[in-house]
Amino acid sequence: MRIAPLLLLAAPAFAGGGIEAFGYRWTVPNPADWGVEGGAAGQVFRMLVTHPDTRQLPRRPVHYALADTPPFEEVAIEAEVKRGPGGSVILVYAWQDENHFDYAHLSPDAASRQPVHNGIFHVYGGDRVRISNTEGPGALPTEDWTPVRFVYSARSHLCEVTVAGRKIGSLRGVDLSLGAGRVGVGSFFHASEFRKLKIEGK
Repeated sequence: MRIAPLLLLAAPAFAGGGIEAFGYRWTVPNPADWGVEGGAAGQVFRMLVTHPDTRQLPRRPVHYALADTPPFEEVAIEAEVKRGPGGSVILVYAWQDENHFDYAHLSPDAASRQPVHNGIFHVYGGDRVRISNTEGPGALPTEDWTPVRFVYSARSHLCEVTVAGRKIGSLRGVDLSLGAGRVGVGSFFHASEFRKLKIEGK
């Protein structure tokens, strides 16, 4: 059962600045990297900068916007997403802190060919670790706007992403080590865009 989106009640723990979009305040590492265009009915939230791949260690995402909400036990995110050239999109969930969270990585690559792309990943103090299988095609084969739906339950520990109405095996995973947490959007280090974004949860 889902309820209406929760309002922003918690102070951000993710160091950085804040941006308003889709009725939420988002904490980002560097506000200059992000922008919002359009009115309330047609906002586009963009990560503007493609960061160089410096192979930072531990190897995990740092370029994401974190919604300033209480932790969600159950949550659904619906949005249209758009990747930059050669890029990808991530959806962060079960976020505890910068060292403990999970995320879904959507890219043009099939996971069977590139195992660190197009899947569900776990961060627990070190490098990200894949927790989903490698079945199915790349989620974002084009740079067009693509509708996605993400669902996660801390009770079942299951998350799943549906892309353009279809399920992809590599975008389904279970993590028993994390429970309720906050959510976010971004990319590993590429420019990315989000619109028509809605968060529902409890």
